[in-house]
Amino acid sequence: LHKDADSSERVLMDMRWGLIPSWFKQDDPSKMPFNTSNCRSDTMLNKASYKDALLKGKRCVVLADGFYEWQQHTGGKQPYFIHFPQTKDAVAEEKEGDEEWKGWRLLTMAGIFDCWKPPAGGEALYTYTIITVDASKDLSFIHHRQVRGDKGAAGQGRKLMPAILDGDEAIRKWLDFAEVPTQEAVKLIQPIESVVFHPVSTFVNSIRNNAPECLAAIELGAKKEVKGTPSSQAMLGWLRNSQEGSSQKKENNLPKGTKFSPSPSPKKTSAGILQQWLGKEGDPPAKKHKA
Repeated sequence: LHKDADSSERVLMDMRWGLIPSWFKQDDPSKMPFNTSNCRSDTMLNKASYKDALLKGKRCVVLADGFYEWQQHTGGKQPYFIHFPQTKDAVAEEKEGDEEWKGWRLLTMAGIFDCWKPPAGGEALYTYTIITVDASKDLSFIHHRQVRGDKGAAGQGRKLMPAILDGDEAIRKWLDFAEVPTQEAVKLIQPIESVVFHPVSTFVNSIRNNAPECLAAIELGAKKEVKGTPSSQAMLGWLRNSQEGSSQKKENNLPKGTKFSPSPSPKKTSAGILQQWLGKEGDPPAKKHKA
């Protein structure tokens, strides 16, 4: 975010999905001629849209409850919700003074960001793209996603998934642009097997639907909601508790074909919830950016 930034510090901020390169010369970011919501890991160092930002250390982590994929079958598409495995702590009642977040474990996806400034002047716009990799063996059966490159050329049934960073050490290395150079950081971008998934209702297919039912497991034969896995039940319980008394959020303008579940406001304040993830006292000494 700043030239003299401390590379060990983690900053939480809003960015718009769909990377606008800093060198983009149009006066309106909506005039971007191609889709940059996702970028393929095998070409991100070759595409000017991503290479410049990546080599400058503009790496970020995108947080989400999980993501959806659709399996094509006779009669339509079946959605699946994909997320990290959860523990019983995900539904544990929080007590006053708890220092550790015990709620839903958020999915941590590797991304690239950039800062675009209107040529005529005005407020800077921060945007990001989510890096994709070949789908893991467990997920490859769900969906042959059509990949579109910078010129709109469709891929031939390439099976992809978001590049997921599993664990704080992987997150630390990806974010630490000063101590971990680009060529070392990109080695973290690999398919992982440590995610779980379950089928959900086609209720989720409409962007207008934003409710815990979007995450509830169903029985494919009966097309009815069932008790579901412990993970899905944990998510449902946590979301229902979180949504009590909260105001309805505005709809997000998400890229076509991919839908992410917005995180509801938890019981703790934002600072309290993310205290552990963003770093506590005792972190290593600040490291300055190396030219």
